[in-house]
Amino acid sequence: MPKRLLIVESPGKVKKLSKILGSDWIVRASCGHIRELSNEGEDSLGFVMDGDRVQCRYIPRSQQAKETISKLKAAANQVQEVVLATDPDREGETIAWHLKEALGLKEPKRVVYTEITEAAVRAAVARPRKLDANLVGAGLCRDCLDKLVGYKGSPLVWALNNGAKSVGRVQSATLHLICQREREILAFVPQDYWSVWVDYAEGFRAFYKGMVNSPETTQPETEVNDDTVFKKSETAESTRVLSEAEAERLVTEARNHPHKIVQYEGKIASRQPPPPFITSTLQQAAGSRLKFAPEKTMQVAQKLYEAGLITYMRTDSVMLSPEFCTSVRKWLEQNDPPNVPQSTARHRSNKTAQEAHEAIRPTDVFRPSAELRIELLPDEFNLYVMIWKRAVASQCRAAQLRKTLVVTQSGEILWQARGQVVEFLGYAKYWSNLSKDTLLPNLQQGQILTLENAGHEKKQTQPPPRYSEPKLIQLMERKGIGRPSTYSPTIATLKKRGYVELTKAILQPTTLGLEVDDFLQKALPDLLKTEFTAKMEDALDSIASGKEPWQKYLTNWNQDYFAPALVKAKTVPVAASNGKKTAAVQREYEKSRTRCPECNNHLAKIKSSKVKKKYFLKCVSGCDVVLFWSDYEKKWRSPNSPNSQAEKTPTAQKPPGKVTNYPCPICKKPLEEYAYTKDGQNKTMLRCSDSKSRQDSKHKEAVYFNTAKGWWSPKFGEMKDS
Repeated sequence: MPKRLLIVESPGKVKKLSKILGSDWIVRASCGHIRELSNEGEDSLGFVMDGDRVQCRYIPRSQQAKETISKLKAAANQVQEVVLATDPDREGETIAWHLKEALGLKEPKRVVYTEITEAAVRAAVARPRKLDANLVGAGLCRDCLDKLVGYKGSPLVWALNNGAKSVGRVQSATLHLICQREREILAFVPQDYWSVWVDYAEGFRAFYKGMVNSPETTQPETEVNDDTVFKKSETAESTRVLSEAEAERLVTEARNHPHKIVQYEGKIASRQPPPPFITSTLQQAAGSRLKFAPEKTMQVAQKLYEAGLITYMRTDSVMLSPEFCTSVRKWLEQNDPPNVPQSTARHRSNKTAQEAHEAIRPTDVFRPSAELRIELLPDEFNLYVMIWKRAVASQCRAAQLRKTLVVTQSGEILWQARGQVVEFLGYAKYWSNLSKDTLLPNLQQGQILTLENAGHEKKQTQPPPRYSEPKLIQLMERKGIGRPSTYSPTIATLKKRGYVELTKAILQPTTLGLEVDDFLQKALPDLLKTEFTAKMEDALDSIASGKEPWQKYLTNWNQDYFAPALVKAKTVPVAASNGKKTAAVQREYEKSRTRCPECNNHLAKIKSSKVKKKYFLKCVSGCDVVLFWSDYEKKWRSPNSPNSQAEKTPTAQKPPGKVTNYPCPICKKPLEEYAYTKDGQNKTMLRCSDSKSRQDSKHKEAVYFNTAKGWWSPKFGEMKDS
């Protein structure tokens, strides 16, 4: 009979762990978080701040979670010992604490492993520890912070009456970065400039560098590993010439004077291997090389982790275990001896990284790819190979590049050419990130050259580019916004809220997103500043390392900043959305042949994955007309109309709603059921049955929405049966 119960987060791990641990163990999954803050109390926060203390009330987060708790309790009663093996990060520690509380465990053992292999799991089980109260405190503080900002900040943007749904601690700061870039693009004024060049009969092109007595203008070459870029496309050009007349003068001078080499340098430069993947760089590289969205990258990586093929995929440490470094060295000795470095490569993590964790790497570097190709789905195999190559590359020798610099002179003008040839691929044999070779002929100092041609090319300065998802993740990491586990969900939320759109792999703010950001700049400006958000993340890190009590930090943050900021924010005038579009975000919709019954203009096709036809029709000329396709009637019709002629009278008066026994929380009159349509779906809510009372501002939040748990109000919480 089993003696011990191991509880993990994901059901995908259960089978493999059961096989590793044997018949003495029961392995069960919590399916992620089992509890959440309730929607009780002031502003439905589910917690109360009293002095420097915080009292939280947690409830099962769903009916499924409630059933899971019951099953886990039953399993715990069958064994002598319960071991919590949730994921090895702050969130995992918090889930373990919730399991302890929900199951009534007194002193559960906590085990942590970063790979699901027999050796790692058995070693972890042999060395259990207690729950880390500091990590748990940081996790609970993050939950309370996020709900405090979301629940108290979101009503500010609801007042815009433009469809804005939420404000978020990390979400709003990230949206601000995207909107800031959009405004920079809008304000950008392009300028003309000219690139001037000379071609030599000896077989190379040089570009205008400057005049003999002008200050040094050559920028030093810097090699930075950028995982958001797959293939570099560098276009050589000259020092910028700001007028066509000056460009013509330089070309004339070049043709009228002899040319000779005044500087010739050749050197061997080393390019060091990139570090192994962390969460952010994995998402960046998968986005640029495999075209995966961040959320897809994490889903596929989760599958690989659960299959025991890679280490845990939420990490900000580039550290690799000595055992893995030794195994890579053995692999290189057997398969690629020239790439074995003299000593083991060591990479530096970010100062906030949790060094107890490892980078993302394969668990077995010797596992044959032919075998894995059969076992894995194509996306899983491609991501695994990318992780394998990066981990192996990080332990290889540096690449050796022969770089050449040639400076020529004609009269008082200097011209420059650069060449690069890869002498030894090194790590780049596995991780290609080197620029293409640029060959220069054999040349000598003082050599006289033969001019073949001279000319110039008109160019124009370009606005800063919009962010791709990989670039945005890179920026979030550099600015300190969020942590590895939040990058992907934050971007997904912005897209889901309709604040940004992904068009041809580029993120662009919508009109809604720009309106929300514009309002928050006036209402809660500090919340949008990256430095402010980064300080909050640093505070959570301090809590996790035991340097600061979480309850005291939360209450002080609310008292010193957020509560006064909200009072001030509520004084900011709210202008209702007037539907005006900025030039940068004026959306072009595909037109339908169906015309608006009010203004007779063609209706626009609005894409929506929630309706069977994948789009609905809407008037974008200012009328309040929306039509959905009826398969039954084979025609477009208004969602508000009960008959087949509804499309002709889309604003027809609705019948009164069904009156219930529930009292209005404001005036105690009965609530009525009100049917409406949102995103093509029929929905129901409760509102006051007195139409005059509904015009009162106090009644604005006196509404209950139909949820899986029953009737629920953002203001008043769950509806209690009378």
